[in-house]
Amino acid sequence: MKAVVLAGGYATRLWPITKHRPKMFLPVGDQTVIDTIFEDLEADDRVSEVFVSTNERFAGAFEEYIDESPFDKPTLSVEDTSEEDEKFGVVGALAQLIDREEVDEDLVVIAGDNLISFDVGDFVDFFYEKNEPCLAAYDVGDKERAKAYGLVELDGDRVINFQEKPEDPKSTLVSIACYAIPADDLPKFDEYLSGDNNPDEPGWFMQWLQQTGDLFAYTFDEAWFDIGTPQSYLDAVGWYLDGENFVHESATLTNTEVGTNVHVMADAVVEDSVLEESVVFPGAVIRNAELKNSIVDEETHIESLDLSNALIGAHSRLTNGQ
Repeated sequence: MKAVVLAGGYATRLWPITKHRPKMFLPVGDQTVIDTIFEDLEADDRVSEVFVSTNERFAGAFEEYIDESPFDKPTLSVEDTSEEDEKFGVVGALAQLIDREEVDEDLVVIAGDNLISFDVGDFVDFFYEKNEPCLAAYDVGDKERAKAYGLVELDGDRVINFQEKPEDPKSTLVSIACYAIPADDLPKFDEYLSGDNNPDEPGWFMQWLQQTGDLFAYTFDEAWFDIGTPQSYLDAVGWYLDGENFVHESATLTNTEVGTNVHVMADAVVEDSVLEESVVFPGAVIRNAELKNSIVDEETHIESLDLSNALIGAHSRLTNGQ
């Protein structure tokens, strides 16, 4: 089996935090988002290679990251686009990767911005039990939120209806970006694309698969975060920290009140301040300030300000009166 970790998006909703770094590199505790996926795939002996599919803009960053990582399986596979409006869709990118890398084995595909609570190995077990295309499904518990995803209707664990981004969801069980495709079905990517179908979101491809054959859903209950917005990232950090805090040993906190779910990274300095449900990146300096539900990027200086729901880019300087 081969694996693909999708890492080609530009994450504009997380700018400026992700303007110069892939969102998959955002830290969650002592790991990054993509590390949590790499770890599961590395541990599964059935997976022989992990292709990291990214765009030309971030190729250098991913190459360096993979070279320095403790994982042996990941290898870079670069899409031939560099701007958001040049992207030809995730399904098109997958078809291109399958051809470029000459993939002819079973394939598991996971979005690199997924923070999932289940072990990917359990999903692979389910896939080999069914020996048919499979997806992972999660109950988001809110119909308004469900509109943004592929809605799944089940009979047991068989998908009997799949609706990509429905305007009027009938339930809240959605497909997350975690799929498994048997080797014999890989040519269906080209068949799908040649039929003038939507080349963008993979949910459209899964909907087409459901309409043309069997599709099964692996459901789970614990937690899932689609890290595409500042709030979803903070929610993921909060779930991981579970009311605790994660402060790097090289960070300096002086006369500072630290609430819950706070992550302070290496060489940050925080003095005479209050932090609550916030993430502070390396080298940031915060003095006489109060931060709640905020993200402060690296080498940023904040002084004498109260900030809530703030997203502060790298190397910024914010002080009272400026």
